[in-house]
Amino acid sequence: MNIRKITYSISLILIVGLIVVLSSCGRLSELMPEPTDPNDITIGVIVSLTGKDAAPYGLPMKRGFILARDEINAMTDLNITFILEDDKSSEEGAIKAVENLVERNVPAIVGIAISDYLEDAFPIAQENGIVAFSSVSSAAGLSSIGDYVFRAGLATNIMIPSGVMLTKGALGYTKAATIYDSEDTYSISSNEEVVKALTASGVEILTQETIKTGDTDFDMQLGSIMSMQPDALFISALSDEMTELIIQAGKKGITETTQLIVPDLTNTEVQAAGDAAEGAIAFTNWFSESDAPGNKMFVQNYMTEYGIEAEPWAAQSYATLYILANAISNATDNSSSAIRDALAQTKDFQTILGNFSFDPNGEALYNPVVLIAKDGVLVVPDITEVSVPEVSDAAEDTDAAGDSTPEDTQ
Repeated sequence: MNIRKITYSISLILIVGLIVVLSSCGRLSELMPEPTDPNDITIGVIVSLTGKDAAPYGLPMKRGFILARDEINAMTDLNITFILEDDKSSEEGAIKAVENLVERNVPAIVGIAISDYLEDAFPIAQENGIVAFSSVSSAAGLSSIGDYVFRAGLATNIMIPSGVMLTKGALGYTKAATIYDSEDTYSISSNEEVVKALTASGVEILTQETIKTGDTDFDMQLGSIMSMQPDALFISALSDEMTELIIQAGKKGITETTQLIVPDLTNTEVQAAGDAAEGAIAFTNWFSESDAPGNKMFVQNYMTEYGIEAEPWAAQSYATLYILANAISNATDNSSSAIRDALAQTKDFQTILGNFSFDPNGEALYNPVVLIAKDGVLVVPDITEVSVPEVSDAAEDTDAAGDSTPEDTQ
């Protein structure tokens, strides 16, 4: 018998046996991985699917992300898939969601609306070298978390000074009052920037009243404000408290003599507050009638897909995924560090928010929008004779803001 044939037969038997054993142990795929398409990439998405933040923030964000993903996958070489996590409208839920995605080894995470949650959860992504890109959070100073953290929403220290300059010039208010949620970081940050901007504009601040998250009775604070007769009242709060403050201000008659100015007011709160919101002014990031490239198509496609009008938080999330996809396409590979480096280089990228850039701290730069509630919807006010300052001017203080630490956190 031929010895070489015997040796070959024995070797073949051993190889086949090894394959059977490894397959049964589930190790064959580890030793012989199938080649992967470099255009395939899995992204973590964290939104509030349950709890108090789901309806006003989380669900619109989810819709915006999904619409953008489906368009990007259809129009480009990328094939983006999502791992969706529910932050359950809590800091603890956000932390757990980031931890879950770290375990899944995703290169990037998008989402998280509320700055309180971001402040606690994004440091985990930073420590693990994972890109963390919030589409909504806007409290000033959170860029200090680290170089893997980015935001698409205009930080309060960028948006509010522009809004105050515009409305002060157009409306001429000289006395103002503020009311804010002292337990929410976004609201604290918003009020701080309002006070700074009013002071710089020479407006007298009569009082700074506070509420707490979950409060429903604001009679005492609003009564105090009404007795002082301010020309303008600035409200800084999240959706539920914001809506109730507007309603109760209307019932007290404050809105008949005082201009309500509410940063981040959306049609959701305007319609919930009804007549009390008529004439309220918003400082915001996006407007459905904007002529920014692709915006009209986004509004149309959103209505077609979901049967409702697009919300600002959906628009910001939609733009966020396009910005991230552009960075992924430009990155040297799909690693977190490469995506981070490409994302940081984003400059004058056309989005439905306008020409979008990041400052050196990962904060968004584009032109803010001032709107007014009229007949139940937000529209462009007739105060266009006063120009909104360019965001590049307002962003000069961003480095200093990035070194600050908020007390609490949209």
